Amino acid sequence: QVQLVESGGGLVQPGGSLRLSCSASRTSVSAYAMGWYRQAPGKQRELVATIISDGRTNYADSVKGRFTIARDNAQNTVRLQMNSLKPEDTAVYYCTCTYSPVGRYYWGQGTQVTVSS
Repeated sequence: QVQLVESGGGLVQPGGSLRLSCSASRTSVSAYAMGWYRQAPGKQRELVATIISDGRTNYADSVKGRFTIARDNAQNTVRLQMNSLKPEDTAVYYCTCTYSPVGRYYWGQGTQVTVSS
């Protein structure tokens, strides 16, 4: 079983920045993909950003140009730098990873991000 531990959420004013971090407990093998999803109240969970072990990234249109995802393959950690935050970015952010293109996805417990003045 793989555990993901997230940190870095909190309350920030519109236009501010936050950085989320996530560490996977299994480090003997580099994760194939790591990423972040979010879920706002009353809405479905949605993709924020993902990064493959070769460095390829994918972002939701709503965060392009504002969020940056990065990872450390050796440590199986992933970070999400969030700039120019908007109230609509308010959600619980979940870290996820998989060790194979067809393998199961593991999920963190979620960290709350609130953007409000």
